[in-house]
Formats: sequence, C-alpha cells, structure tokens
Amino acid sequence: MNIPENLKYTDTHEWVRTEGDAAVIGISDFAQRELGDIVYVEVPEVGGDVSPDEPLGSVESVKAVSEVRCPLNGTVEGVNEALEDQPELLNSDPYGEGWIAKIALSDPSQLDGLMDSAAYAAYVAEQDS
Repeated sequence: MNIPENLKYTDTHEWVRTEGDAAVIGISDFAQRELGDIVYVEVPEVGGDVSPDEPLGSVESVKAVSEVRCPLNGTVEGVNEALEDQPELLNSDPYGEGWIAKIALSDPSQLDGLMDSAAYAAYVAEQDS
C-alpha cells in the first residue's frame, strides 16, 4: 500500500498536501482500495466555506457511497473537474491526478492535529487486521 511521507492523513482516510497557504485534499490508497471501482465523485462548490469533519463531497463505488470529510477550516478555491468524466482517477492515482479539492487554509495550525505517514501506516495496519 502506498502512503507517501510528504502528506498528512486523517482517521477517515483523507490525505492533505500543503501548497503555501492552501491544502489539497484527496482520499488515501487504503480508502480507494476498500471502496473498489469508483464510478462517481461529488466535489464541493468553489467558494464555499468548509470545516473539520463536515462532508467535503462523496465518492460512489460499485460497493458503497462514502463521504469525504474535510479535515481543516477554509474556503474551497478549486476542485478537480477531471473527476466528473474520470472518477476512476481516484483508483489509479489517488495522490496525484485523483485529488478532490483545494482549500485556502484559515487555520494552518490544524495541520498539526493530522497524522504523519508513520502514524497513518500504523492506523491502517490496525484497520486491516
């Protein structure tokens, strides 16, 4: 399983990559693997405010529909429009082309509350057993 070291993670299997004062958010390799083939992705509205643990969107797979939870406070400044026609990007490239949303952070200190790759790997190992 792929768990890049340069990202932060949540216990609901979202990842966060910082880019200056913004954060790019997606779902982890573990999450996409558990969901199976993804057939639809609902992304948030650009300009909308988001808060921790609120739904940022949803992912529909052949197995289930799952909410994507927002890990941070901020304003949505971009969404991955490619997911509309290619939701399978979440399966094939969850940490690259399969990103979901980019938010302008209102409180960057919230990043400190997220897991690093080692902590997330240990968390996933517990989930998998």
